[in-house]
Amino acid sequence: MPTDFKSLPVIDVSPLLAKCDDPNLAQDPGVCEVVKQLDQACRETGFFYAKCHGIPDSLIKEVKIAAHNFFHLPYEEKLKIKMTTASGYRGYQRLGENITKGIPDMHEAIDCYREINGGMYGNTGKVMEGCNQWPLDPPNFKLLMEEYIRLCTDLSRKIMRGIALALGASPYAFEGEIAGDAFWVNRIIGYPGISTANGTYMPENDIGCGAHTDYGLLTLVNQDDGITALQVRNKSGEWISAAPIPGTFVCNIGDMLKILSNGLYASTLHRVVNNSPKYRVCIAFFYELNPWMFVNKGLVESRILTKLLFMGSI
Repeated sequence: MPTDFKSLPVIDVSPLLAKCDDPNLAQDPGVCEVVKQLDQACRETGFFYAKCHGIPDSLIKEVKIAAHNFFHLPYEEKLKIKMTTASGYRGYQRLGENITKGIPDMHEAIDCYREINGGMYGNTGKVMEGCNQWPLDPPNFKLLMEEYIRLCTDLSRKIMRGIALALGASPYAFEGEIAGDAFWVNRIIGYPGISTANGTYMPENDIGCGAHTDYGLLTLVNQDDGITALQVRNKSGEWISAAPIPGTFVCNIGDMLKILSNGLYASTLHRVVNNSPKYRVCIAFFYELNPWMFVNKGLVESRILTKLLFMGSI
């Protein structure tokens, strides 16, 4: 359970990354300090900033610029990659189409998932089958995002090694059968500013994304600099702003890690409220369990299931 925190900790993860493939990393003093900080953050806030993470700032900025360029295209252009059943519910989702607890969210997005080939997981896994849809404008969008996803996957795996050590386990505890071949979700999200939210679509609320916890193991949030919109709720119910810190990811743990830690670590409520007149972009990367864990153990992928429920497909 989260504490009455007033801010989110900032953790320099570079010592962990430097020694991550060393079989003796658990004995390294620098790694031990990172592990101690991860443990405290996961227990007390469920959120932290990760700095010195090794992903180039130039790439982080490029993906946000590409996202802004896409969301500024005419609506008809964005619909060319509209979310479909054939793509496993991957693609563009218009403003107000995403639902949190029955209320439309004031954002638009491109949903990308790890691609699943037909028949890999039988009939139960069929809902997850499909290919990602990438816009042709900007022309480098696909290559840019695929490189970004590759690096975020690797970074997530390494942070999870630190979290495994924090739980007193082997650094590889979340690999192998659990997440050695992890499923991932990359959501490219656009939040209209307050001056544009009442344009062609009349929103029923001003919440960019309603209060929720994430369902996976670990989330990496890459948000626009200079716009504070992400809010995290502490034990007393106060909403604490997660203001952007250039060069960092906002990281948070999800429900799966809460369960696997037997409730020791907190999966904390958070929401997005963009009170800025500026359009805000956020790229959220979700690191999860192996795909077969969803289907072979009856854990149908919850985000896709939610889409099916609210789009009337089941």
